[in-house]
Amino acid sequence: MTTAAPMPVPFPFAAIAGQPLLRQALLLAAVDPGLGGVLIEGPRGTAKTTAARALAELLPGAPFVTLPLGASLESLVGTLDLGQALAGHELRFAPGLLARAHGGVLYVDEINLLPDALIDSLLDAAASGVNVVERDGISHRHAARFVLVGTMNPEEGTLRPQLLDRFGLCVHLRNIEDAAERQAIVRARLAFDADPQGFRAKHAQEEAELAAALVRARALVADAGALPYGDAVHEAVSALCIAAGADGLRADLVMLRSARALAAWEGAAAITEAHVQRVAEAVLLHRRKPGTESAPPAAAPAPANPSGNSSTGAPASANNAGDSNNDSNDADDWGAMPPEPVGIERVKPLRPLIASQQAAAKKA
Repeated sequence: MTTAAPMPVPFPFAAIAGQPLLRQALLLAAVDPGLGGVLIEGPRGTAKTTAARALAELLPGAPFVTLPLGASLESLVGTLDLGQALAGHELRFAPGLLARAHGGVLYVDEINLLPDALIDSLLDAAASGVNVVERDGISHRHAARFVLVGTMNPEEGTLRPQLLDRFGLCVHLRNIEDAAERQAIVRARLAFDADPQGFRAKHAQEEAELAAALVRARALVADAGALPYGDAVHEAVSALCIAAGADGLRADLVMLRSARALAAWEGAAAITEAHVQRVAEAVLLHRRKPGTESAPPAAAPAPANPSGNSSTGAPASANNAGDSNNDSNDADDWGAMPPEPVGIERVKPLRPLIASQQAAAKKA
């Protein structure tokens, strides 16, 4: 009889260094799983899997479920035993990975390589917190509230924009180029590999504080009357989403929920514009239209002439009106260059093709 090998202990979340945006995004998704999960883009070896495993340990009794690339749709959502149902017995449901991940973390490595059908079902359950299985007119539903964490390397392909937009938050990790920071991370990893239990004991107090803070923040988010916000917060959200060219209103909703989760995490009395600014990049990174980052600000309109007349006192002529229109067009065409003359070079005249064919026919 063989015994199963013990699972390796996870690296403590409190000891993850060098990725502050990743830590914040994962904590916000843990505070409010309804955000739709976190998509992590970045090269290999940037602590994507380590952070996801460490997050599950902060949630009390939370499972950590991994979705393999070769999984089928039935293994993800579950299956219904039609034979038992048709025979008049009670409906028997075989749970899938979504049911197993309830209350914990569902991790998908290289999510961009999954079939679209699996990603659709995955994102539907992550956003709604409910998994619905229908087969031949028989329906079954169960709670599936989990923190979805998907990773991908953009060099291996990207997700369709429709699927990208379904993720609540997105973080783009980069290689750490500061030598001192790299050395500190490597030393911490080597210390953990040499003595995992001793390393975890050093961070046990910080881990306990993070877990307690998550419990408090989740309770605060669940209170519909907590964390009020005013019109200034709405205006800040709308301005950021419009400037990014985000399609639809999902970005606005996710940004408000993310700001609320951040305020709950920090124990704030209300949501402020500062909370919105701090979560905006994770919300808009995968929704921003190309070119909107460096778009110049709109030109200020020229002051109007109160009298409506020209400087000579005569009414503005049609030519003057045309000039003013040209000026406004030039102002809108930011960075335009005036046309430059191009030299014309003589070329050898060519004979028409029909004439050439007639001359050849006469000679023949």
